[in-house]
Amino acid sequence: MNFLKTFRVRLLIILAILLIATLSVQYYLNLQTERQNEQLREVQEQALVAGIALGFNGMVSSDRLRDFVKRDGQTFFDDRITQRIKDIIVVNNKWEVNDSLSDTYLPTQNVDGETVNLKLKDITDLPPLVNAYRLGEDRKNFPNSNVVSSANESEAHAIPIETTQGRWYVMVILKTDKQETFLRAAQPLLVTLGVLLISTLITVLLVWRFTRPIAQLSDAAKKVAEGDLRVRVRENTRGDELGQLAARFNEMTAELEKKGELEAQLQQAEKSAVVGRLASAIAHEIRNPLNYINLTLDQLRAKFVPEDEKKAEIFEKLTGQLKNEVERINQLVSDFLRYSRPLKLDLRPVKVRDAIENSLRIVEGQAEEQEIKISVVEHENASQILGDSEVLRSVFNNLFINAVQAMPAGGKLNVVISNDDKFAKIEVADTGEGISAENLPKIFEPYFSTKETGTGLGLAIVKRIIDEHNGTIEVESVQGAGTTFTVRLPKA
Repeated sequence: MNFLKTFRVRLLIILAILLIATLSVQYYLNLQTERQNEQLREVQEQALVAGIALGFNGMVSSDRLRDFVKRDGQTFFDDRITQRIKDIIVVNNKWEVNDSLSDTYLPTQNVDGETVNLKLKDITDLPPLVNAYRLGEDRKNFPNSNVVSSANESEAHAIPIETTQGRWYVMVILKTDKQETFLRAAQPLLVTLGVLLISTLITVLLVWRFTRPIAQLSDAAKKVAEGDLRVRVRENTRGDELGQLAARFNEMTAELEKKGELEAQLQQAEKSAVVGRLASAIAHEIRNPLNYINLTLDQLRAKFVPEDEKKAEIFEKLTGQLKNEVERINQLVSDFLRYSRPLKLDLRPVKVRDAIENSLRIVEGQAEEQEIKISVVEHENASQILGDSEVLRSVFNNLFINAVQAMPAGGKLNVVISNDDKFAKIEVADTGEGISAENLPKIFEPYFSTKETGTGLGLAIVKRIIDEHNGTIEVESVQGAGTTFTVRLPKA
């Protein structure tokens, strides 16, 4: 067997492919995330630098910060940067807000026309201060140095600038998109989950493909244990170990079926041999006395009839019954001989209807007494058969006699003759008692009979004669509704 076609190697290859695919996807996602983080850091850094530059300009100029941003020809503060800057606050050496992008924190004038700066400590809505510990003692002047979280999704960066008037601070407040951060963090997890789901699906398919032939083998083994040797497993075309196992199983059941058929043939041959020896013994030991008894009865009926009319009538009745019994015993012997000896067929074209009508004459009297209606239907162009008319008479005799005996209270006996491909089909149907389902498979076995006086060789002889003619016989029966025998004989 090709090594690469084995199920184990295929499974290892698929698992290796899944592992490589998972690692590749994870590496690609990590690389993409790293690039996005770098881009984000780059924008943040540019925004922070722009905010410091803008704040420094505000310190050395009398113009407001917002004027610098709106000034014509401004290229440093583009949309990508300004979208990241939420506010810039310039804090002087007195811890007052000297300038701001937001109007909220700008200095105001009192009633006397004096400029009033907002104290930094009075601002309560500032976002958390990043790296506040690096400001040393100055950090206590920032109200947001101890803020842990921010509801407005932003962060503050304070940069000290030494001036001639003392230390000033430029506080740049940058916007942060928490939802974007969450999605960026969740994206690798979602893709990893998708890869795991696909891997799980592929694994389930592999397991199903692996276990399906095993389940079929289990069902087939159960049927074999129940005696059904015709069962076959369909997975025998696979090239892996399971395909080989299925093929070997099919070979095993085929051999067991052949062995069963050979054993059945051997049993049949043994029965035939026993019957042959028994028939020969019966013919030798019984027929000679029977012939003597029969001849003696004929002589008694011819020469020793009583003169008294009543006694003569009784004498005639008793001797007639004796002759009938002798004939019955002789018929039993003939059945044994007919079943045990090889058939010598004189095959000639035979009209099926003629053979059937000849056999029907045997049962017409009994059928009339039992009020049985007999009908024969022959379809147009019904072909002749190739057979031995004398031997076939035994076939139809047995079928018609059995049918009449199955209808003691009357009924119908229907015979239909038709063509069936290369065969002539004869259907013999009665409306009698029928055959039970448990007895139906046994009716063609020798010595099997449901009648108290039967030998069980009638239908066995019928089956053998039809087999010798290369024909077939089938039976369908419903107990209480009737029986139909279908005989197919080769056309002439």
